Amino acid sequence: MATTKLAADVFGVEVHNHELLKKAYNAYLANARQASATTKQRGEVRGGGKKPWKQKGTGRARFGSSRNPIWRGGGVVFGPRGNENYTITLPKHEKRTALRQALSLANQAGKLHVLPYEDKVTAKTKDAVAFLEQQGFDRKTLLVASKKTPELMRSTNNLQNVLVLNAMYLSVYHILNADHIVLSPEAVEIVTAWLGKEEA
Repeated sequence: MATTKLAADVFGVEVHNHELLKKAYNAYLANARQASATTKQRGEVRGGGKKPWKQKGTGRARFGSSRNPIWRGGGVVFGPRGNENYTITLPKHEKRTALRQALSLANQAGKLHVLPYEDKVTAKTKDAVAFLEQQGFDRKTLLVASKKTPELMRSTNNLQNVLVLNAMYLSVYHILNADHIVLSPEAVEIVTAWLGKEEA
């Protein structure tokens, strides 16, 4: 859809640099990161209860356990413990500004499409495939809807390159990664009302 039919303060802002976009993109990835990596310290590694050799008289360095961190099979020093917090918090005005920039860049690149698809959605995947093929959306497509209805989700769940998002849950990550961004007129109104003016 043409840029003039979209709010200029949301879909037509000037982007002088990409630092804020990078910050918001990395924040999304960091906040989705799970601290699942864990290592065992020397007291948690099985074995090592017997002293490897006597304290004196061997000429070798003294050791009390074969699970010493400097030994092979020993514990890990300063390793991940599974309780790390990778969260990155951005101020609200930075999030909103980054979203405006991402939408404006997508609009300038011709990736934004405003189509009244929500009232035509059925629960059949073949209908969703037919709609995408008719519009020429053959790559990563982001469908921005005013509401994620069961019919919409059922028709797109099995489509590998299609992601459905509620208009109020847009993220810089998904906008920048999409090759086609399809907004319904209702979604455009929601996004414009959300991002169109700064809160006092």
